[in-house]
Amino acid sequence: MIEQLPATALRAWLDDKSRAAPLVLDVREPWEHNVCHIAGAQLLPMQEIPARVGELPQDRDIVVMCHHGMRSLQVANYLQSAGVSRVYNLSGGIAAWADQVEPAMSRY
Repeated sequence: MIEQLPATALRAWLDDKSRAAPLVLDVREPWEHNVCHIAGAQLLPMQEIPARVGELPQDRDIVVMCHHGMRSLQVANYLQSAGVSRVYNLSGGIAAWADQVEPAMSRY
């Protein structure tokens, strides 16, 4: 089962310098990422994941995100089935991030 990570918990994690920062993996399309994104997130569109899963770190927590959290949950499940064990889903996606963490963020 993939752990759901609320946007406020991700913000706290990213701000906590005593804890290793996760890789925030944005699985949206480039046009979506261009509209709004979390600073430092790595863009890797969903359809590229199977071909590029080997590029992802095995020794780091990965928080997968999309627009509302559905595509990212599918990707997180896929990553877990591919042997990536430290995977979280950003519940509510970038929409929740904009609502709860960064209200001035552009939306679509």
